[in-house]
Amino acid sequence: MAHPMTTKNGQPFDRASLESLMRRRLFYTPAFEIYGGVSGLYDLGPPGCGLQSNIIEIWRKHFVLKENMLEVDCTMLTPYEVLKTSGHVDKFSDWMCKDPKTGEIFRADHLVEEVLESRLKGNKEARGQKQDEEKEDPKKKKKKVKTIQAIKMDDALVQEYEEVLAKIDNYSGEELGLLMKKYEIKNPATGSELEPPVAFNLMFGTSIGPSSNLPAFLRPETAQGQFLNFQKLLEFNQQSMPFASASIGKSFRNEISPRSGLLRVREFLMAEIEHFVDPESGKKHPRFEDVKDVELELLNRSVQLAGKTHVETTPISKAVSEGIVDNETLGYFLARIQQFLLKLGADPTKIRFRQHMKNEMAHYATDCWDAELLTSYGWIECVGCADRSAYDLTVHAKRTNAPLVVREVRKEPLRIEEWQCDIDKKRFGPRFKKDGKAVEAAVEALTQDLREKLSMDLKNEGKIVIDVEGVGDGKVEIDKELIAIEKRTRIENTREYTPNVIEPSFGIGRILYSIVEHNYWTRAEDEARGVISFPPAVAPTKVLLVPLSTHPDFRPLVRRLGDKLTHVGVSYRVDDSNASIGKRYSRNDELGTPFGITVDFQSVKDNTFTLRDRDTTRQVRANEEEVCEAIMNLVEGKETWDDVAKRLPIFEGQEVD
Repeated sequence: MAHPMTTKNGQPFDRASLESLMRRRLFYTPAFEIYGGVSGLYDLGPPGCGLQSNIIEIWRKHFVLKENMLEVDCTMLTPYEVLKTSGHVDKFSDWMCKDPKTGEIFRADHLVEEVLESRLKGNKEARGQKQDEEKEDPKKKKKKVKTIQAIKMDDALVQEYEEVLAKIDNYSGEELGLLMKKYEIKNPATGSELEPPVAFNLMFGTSIGPSSNLPAFLRPETAQGQFLNFQKLLEFNQQSMPFASASIGKSFRNEISPRSGLLRVREFLMAEIEHFVDPESGKKHPRFEDVKDVELELLNRSVQLAGKTHVETTPISKAVSEGIVDNETLGYFLARIQQFLLKLGADPTKIRFRQHMKNEMAHYATDCWDAELLTSYGWIECVGCADRSAYDLTVHAKRTNAPLVVREVRKEPLRIEEWQCDIDKKRFGPRFKKDGKAVEAAVEALTQDLREKLSMDLKNEGKIVIDVEGVGDGKVEIDKELIAIEKRTRIENTREYTPNVIEPSFGIGRILYSIVEHNYWTRAEDEARGVISFPPAVAPTKVLLVPLSTHPDFRPLVRRLGDKLTHVGVSYRVDDSNASIGKRYSRNDELGTPFGITVDFQSVKDNTFTLRDRDTTRQVRANEEEVCEAIMNLVEGKETWDDVAKRLPIFEGQEVD
């Protein structure tokens, strides 16, 4: 459902106009379009590629360089066994429902959400229409009000719908099916009854090798490669903890019913961080002080479960100290994520952090918060920040016997008093024969509390009875001649532990589209003139070079300016078409190009040029060195346009439509 939004200059947001612009100017295009296309698959054009590259570059500087992270690039093909162990084969699913008449497939939670939101919108419009009609001629009013009452909902039902929507991510498949029955949710196009929701695994299956005997998947996330390389990364980091790895690459999810353009696709770019921490450290972060005063809009789990969507502006230090956010490292990354989104040009009034509810969380998570950006499609999850505890390293170590652990020398030896079991193996084997290993493993698995109790049984009764699965009736008796259980002191000089992991995971495509929406607007004097106000560092092209005409005297100046900009890493384009200067600037405003340099006959005479600002359309004039210096400062964030306009002479004129 479309959400009412306004642009940064207060105008109503027109999604159709923006998406038309993005396709027309080749930010993106449907993949395989001349063959009819495939839903959920898109190609990026030159502006889209430039924008995506700049987002990734800022991400690397903001996270990888700032935090000294270890970047890896892991393969996208993943053997079945790896994702079976990680839990993705069994649990990486969404709920889908099918129209048995047409074969159309819907994602159940999205269908319920869309239908209820549509009904709420219709009810709101109906009420507004009724209020308008009450001011009209009473003779006309009567007939119209009957039409309104047919779709009007009472306040109790409105509240019920709003509570369901607040908890939509927390429902199981069975609960979604019950909601569909209760609210008579059918195929919106045909009105047909739908089958109950069933789980659908989102991974793309494939096979490796000419014999196709090694089943595999296209990875659904970049994380598993980082976990499997943990021991090597720890060694590369000289066994020093904590540390973080990072990875940027394509992932694949077979979305049930991809819609919403770039927001829900089947192949997408991810940037993920795995920050490994010592669980005994309380998951503290050494740089938490740097962000402790950052305020976030938090929508916590309890508020959602109460059927509300109220957010509270909270300093991250307070959120951590009060237990709203579980630990410092999780809180640190939430604050850093917000700072990153603001660098990209996200509207600060359209950012919130929503905590996952219990039923919604991924199978590996103990806590998770999503950074959501408000778009015309509603609140969109763009970054997930999960506490994966020690889940992944533990399951992979158990399956492979690989030592995915940290070993460190203790500052002071640790004295441990514990109950130890000593087995007489010479007698143990002949007594239990083929069951010996199973019985021995059961003894080793006994807890300290149980060992203490069994030591008393051994002393008083001369034997113990333990549970051993798969042996006899599941109970095994062991005589005192075969086992001794004694309390002893053990000195431990080395500590071994499995790290916990905090994982920020960024959906680059979703961020890209949301940033475009947040920065799109139209000129007040001409609504057909669209502008995308990317921050200079984010903009696909930084500078447009505009020669006044095709006069040959301009070419050396344009070439020299281009070489100078290229040398300092500033991207540019030349537009020497026959269109007016105003038109040339206008169509590059649509691409988000922040600055323009005009080359005219005065430039030939005295080597001065006009420098134009995209958002204000104001211009200054200065020599080549001053103009290039101003552009570098603007792109690097050392100056704003106001700073430049104060120190360089204002120029009037020349921009003509």
